[in-house]
Amino acid sequence: MKKRYSVVVVIPIYNEELELQESILKLKSFLAKNLAEYDWSIVIADNASTDNSKKIALNLAKSDKRITYLHLDLKGRGRAVKKAWSTSSADLLVYMDVDLSTDLKSLPNLLSSLIRGYDIAIGSRLISKSKVINRPIKREILSRCYNILIKFLFRVKFSDAQCGFKAVTKNVAKKLLPDVKDNAWFFDSELLIIGEKKGYKIYEEPVLWIDNPGSTVRVMKTVYGDLEGLWRIFWNRPWRKTNHAK
Repeated sequence: MKKRYSVVVVIPIYNEELELQESILKLKSFLAKNLAEYDWSIVIADNASTDNSKKIALNLAKSDKRITYLHLDLKGRGRAVKKAWSTSSADLLVYMDVDLSTDLKSLPNLLSSLIRGYDIAIGSRLISKSKVINRPIKREILSRCYNILIKFLFRVKFSDAQCGFKAVTKNVAKKLLPDVKDNAWFFDSELLIIGEKKGYKIYEEPVLWIDNPGSTVRVMKTVYGDLEGLWRIFWNRPWRKTNHAK
């Protein structure tokens, strides 16, 4: 008998009252139509919002038992994802940005890759067949230079560390998350670098990605945090301190 996998989709938020409800309803509709073979759920992981996000999220959770609300007292996207993933009992753990910039049509491929034997699955904007729309040239250049730097420093193969569209198996998350120390935007890069260096297999899915002009990401602050994170793990090499995946 074919196993029926459970999936949790985590949406980390911080002051997202303007688009939270629309995005969650869009995501729920997609999951209902396209993930019928999975037992799916959504977790809204709120890292210390100060607007009406909590009220909106609680109303969404009240309207559907497959939606839950998780509150954290401290800010940090990485912190929110780690908390939601580590406390979930689902077989497959996903996270994506609340603006749904990455086309949801790529989600089934991420999940099926994990079932086929991959450990980590990511959406990539920087590989063949990917399509990026309306991204400012400054952010495009910064992203490409950053990912080139990662490959140079760590000799890894994945192409896009920063796309907010990722999935892991429960077993891999249990083993890997304790090594990922960043609680902010560098979380993604640290997860992938340590994961690949420890021998986990990473699947990259070409995606359609449309820039959200209303994004609240502070680019230069994020860049500095990413560079500090790269420096830290380059010297600490955390993958050498624990057993490898294989």
